Parts: sequence; C-alpha cells; structure tokens
Amino acid sequence: MKIDGNSIRPGNVIEHQGRLWRATKIAHTQPGKGGAYLQVELKDLVSGTKLNERFRSSEKVERVTLEQKDYQFLYAEGDMFTFMDEETYEQISISAEDIGDDAVFLQDGMKVTIEFHGDTPLGVALPEKVTLEVTETEPVIKGQTASGSYKPAILENGLRIMVPPFVNVGDRIIVNTGEREYSSRAD
Repeated sequence: MKIDGNSIRPGNVIEHQGRLWRATKIAHTQPGKGGAYLQVELKDLVSGTKLNERFRSSEKVERVTLEQKDYQFLYAEGDMFTFMDEETYEQISISAEDIGDDAVFLQDGMKVTIEFHGDTPLGVALPEKVTLEVTETEPVIKGQTASGSYKPAILENGLRIMVPPFVNVGDRIIVNTGEREYSSRAD
C-alpha cells in the first residue's frame, strides 16, 4: 500500500531501497528555505542496521503489512529459541540474533506475538510487562526516601535495573519490557 512520505508513523514497516524497515523515531522538520519534510529513523528488520532518511510529503513509500500470529515460548537451546503455534501446534525456531536483546525476558510458557513477512519470521513482540524475582540488591540505607532515590538490582534473568529502596532480595516485581524499567511490585 503506497502512502505519503509524511504519513509514516513510529512502528510502521516500509519497503525502502529494496529492504524492509521499521520506523523507530520521526521528527517533522520545517526549514527556513524549501519545503517541510519528515526525518525518520529506520531499523532494518533483517540485519538490524539503522538509517536516517528524509521523506517529503510528495514522495510515496510502500507500507508493508506484516502478518502477526500468537505463539507460546517453549524452550531455548543454544542460541535458538523454539515457539509453538497454539492453534496448529506447529513449532518454529528463531535465532537469538533475530530476537535481539529482548530474548532476556522470555520465560517458559510465555505468550508472544511473532511478525511474519511471507513465511519469514521477522520479530517477536513480548508482553508489555513481565514479573521477575530480584536476586541481588543493596540493603535499605536508613534515611533514604522512596520518592527520590533508586538502587541497582539484578533480576533472575541477569538483567540489571534500578528499583526503589523498599525492594529487597526475593521480592517479585513487574518490569516494563519496552523501557526495561521497574513498574511496580507484583502481588
């Protein structure tokens, strides 16, 4: 589907220079001379390389629609991650390189959405929030208030994040997967 260059939004997938790209950031720019344009940061869906490109409203770009299917994460073996389609029980394996840094959040039985272009899996969308246990953190320092200070913590998956001072070793917390930040305590 062809769209105007200034209609690109973050998250859109476009075909540009013969490759598939996802728009990650956009900025509308109106210089003193010449016409306005859209400055777009693109990420290659296959190689992961980034590109900054300018699109004018008069340009047409090909917007690609990816097929999304729900899968369940089964297991990791080496650098391959295996997922199962819950409707057909068909299994697919995706490399750690294709999943990227988000592989650290995968947990047994987790429901994820995998995006396909044709039969090729391009990416794994995780749930917005996951629950993890704190395995290492500093003890509370007397006089520290919860409002202004945070302390480092290491989670069960090896991820290091900042948490409020009242969080202790063994606590289960909810982590925002997109921002990689503490969200709240788990019940």
